[in-house]
Amino acid sequence: MLRKDIGLGLLVISVGVTVALINPRFVSAVNLANTANLIGLFGLFSVAQAFVIVTAGIELSVGSVIALLGVLFVDMIANGVPWPIAALIVLALGCIIGLLHGWLITRLRLQPFVVTLCGLLIYRGLARFYTADGTAGFPFGSSFPMLEYLTTGRTSGVPHSAVAFLVVAAGSWFLLHRTVFGRHLFAVGKNEEAARYSGINSRRVIAAAYVICAVLTALSAIFFAMYTRSVQPSSHGNFYELYAIAAAVLGGFSLRGGEGSIIGVCLGVILLQVLQNLVNLLGVPSSLNFAVMGGVILTGVIADTQFDRFRARRREALMRATLTGEN
Repeated sequence: MLRKDIGLGLLVISVGVTVALINPRFVSAVNLANTANLIGLFGLFSVAQAFVIVTAGIELSVGSVIALLGVLFVDMIANGVPWPIAALIVLALGCIIGLLHGWLITRLRLQPFVVTLCGLLIYRGLARFYTADGTAGFPFGSSFPMLEYLTTGRTSGVPHSAVAFLVVAAGSWFLLHRTVFGRHLFAVGKNEEAARYSGINSRRVIAAAYVICAVLTALSAIFFAMYTRSVQPSSHGNFYELYAIAAAVLGGFSLRGGEGSIIGVCLGVILLQVLQNLVNLLGVPSSLNFAVMGGVILTGVIADTQFDRFRARRREALMRATLTGEN
């Protein structure tokens, strides 16, 4: 665990204790279960975003992908497609979206910001066109016991979305921090040209990061569709990409790439949900949620910048001290 993770963990505990003292309902079983459910739902695509940010990229179409794939998933289930097949189709579409983004960025050398910003507009537009700007929902009285159990069910009070998040986070931690591929992701994010000269296929690594991100986002789309049970394409998933970026930056991922930890992202998701819970429990207007999120992102970026400057000054001081000692 990095020092940043420990500091963020202490911040989460401090905020949680403060919220509990302000309003004891925060620690009620119902509120904790609901918060855990939201942490699971938002955590899935936040971890996905981390894979792209570590390569110095950005994925701005997360919310629109969740809306488009959510619409398609609900429509397929409503029209009698068995849910395992519908889920596989949605995951495959996520893979195709990731491959398309990776190809545009690595082969055509387009900026990730431009590619994913266009994706944000295109996927949202396609979702609205597909439903004629209507709401996609399940037929009245329809029930899908196994699918509902897996996505919105609970075991001993623990939401299955939170369980899925823990499983995805554990797998992502192993992939990013304990495999050669993970080291390649960090190397490409730190210095793509140097990574390429050292023998790393940087194009393939970056494309793989976008594929992983899109597939996890597709998985998140399924959970959100079952959580809301209907998808309004004009608003479903709006600004989720900002939430994911905020969680990753809070978790220690630098927007310049090459650093960060999955544990940090998990703590960032928890902190954001606790802050939103605080806003709700204090009766602050929900319209301020975005203001809170924007403030958190700005604070995270400023802290990240200042921390880097501090480390640079410390390295220079150590080098000067070493040279002085040698002379």
